Amino acid sequence: MMPNHKTDTNNMGAFSTDNIGRNYDFPEASYAEREAILSEHEHYQKGLMWSLANHPRVPESIRKSMESWGLAADEFSDNGNWPHQIYVREGRRMISDYVTTELDCRRVRVAEDPVGLGSYNMDSHNTQRYVTAEGTAQNEGDVQESPGGPYVVSYRSIVPTREECENLLVPVCLSSSHIAYGSIRMEPVFMILAQSAVHAGTLAIDGDLAVQDVPYSELRERLLATGQVLDLPEDARPKILITADKLPGIVVDDSLADSTGEWTSSGSHPFYINDGYLHDGGEEKGSKTLTFDVAVPSDGEYEVRFSFPPNGNRSTKVPVTVQHADGKTTKVINQRKNDGDDTGFISLGLFRFTAGTATVEISNSGTEDGHVVADAIQFLKK
Repeated sequence: MMPNHKTDTNNMGAFSTDNIGRNYDFPEASYAEREAILSEHEHYQKGLMWSLANHPRVPESIRKSMESWGLAADEFSDNGNWPHQIYVREGRRMISDYVTTELDCRRVRVAEDPVGLGSYNMDSHNTQRYVTAEGTAQNEGDVQESPGGPYVVSYRSIVPTREECENLLVPVCLSSSHIAYGSIRMEPVFMILAQSAVHAGTLAIDGDLAVQDVPYSELRERLLATGQVLDLPEDARPKILITADKLPGIVVDDSLADSTGEWTSSGSHPFYINDGYLHDGGEEKGSKTLTFDVAVPSDGEYEVRFSFPPNGNRSTKVPVTVQHADGKTTKVINQRKNDGDDTGFISLGLFRFTAGTATVEISNSGTEDGHVVADAIQFLKK
């Protein structure tokens, strides 16, 4: 609800105000073609609202709830109370010497010439609706992925390549991937980048320079003096990405684990091994397992270690079972904290193994108090 008996209404759920897939031609369309696209969107959205309030196949409770609503009588009165323009989030994007991507949003890399920060979800709506082989309707393409904190946007992403243009700054249709733009496109970020672009343009004019030649040290000094925030806060340090082959001992990544039930890959946390980690979605408790098969090269005693990204939404009762030469041992892990070393591994203990295949199993049985996550298993011989 909003003031004056109005609502702030946005697309949500499987079937809503998004006219899925019907906007593809807009960026390259002629003016006449764009008018046709806008007309179709208007027809679709008005038809949706009419159907919810009037169609006999809609439950009566919903019809009664919706029939009291209508277009705002005091808005766009010269256009039938309908907005003159459609919201176009993304049409064209520049490609310059630095393309801001998901790597930047996740702080796997941090540009050395920041001109502002972003932090919103990497957000993209559904791209198509289709009928599955089983005959059911299915949406595809929705992405709502948190970057896990703020990230920096490079100055090079708001200037073109020198070969294309030397006197242009682009704080809105900047050089970025589609996924990164889903986060950057928030209006406060555009304002931040535009403020930085103004100062860069001033330096270029005063120094008779191409925008690519504006000294970043001078630009940074000027931006900081005007209150611009350019550096990541202490709790948003760059993501720590470690590859399994750089770690000692035997490391088995979650991508090699055998699973029962549906596990989801994620990389929202600032630490993980290889390309991410798996979580159970907090669902179907007692039915999901991950089994890590570890090739033990020789008899002996090994320390078994488990890597997982901690968070407040994790379970405090995650059972991890190690199969070793003397039987099986189950440890119960609190995944809301991780007191391991700087590689993210905690010790499950020392166990005796014979040469061959050993297994470590992570289960979501008895973990109703939160999500279960798993990243990697490590064996260190003693």
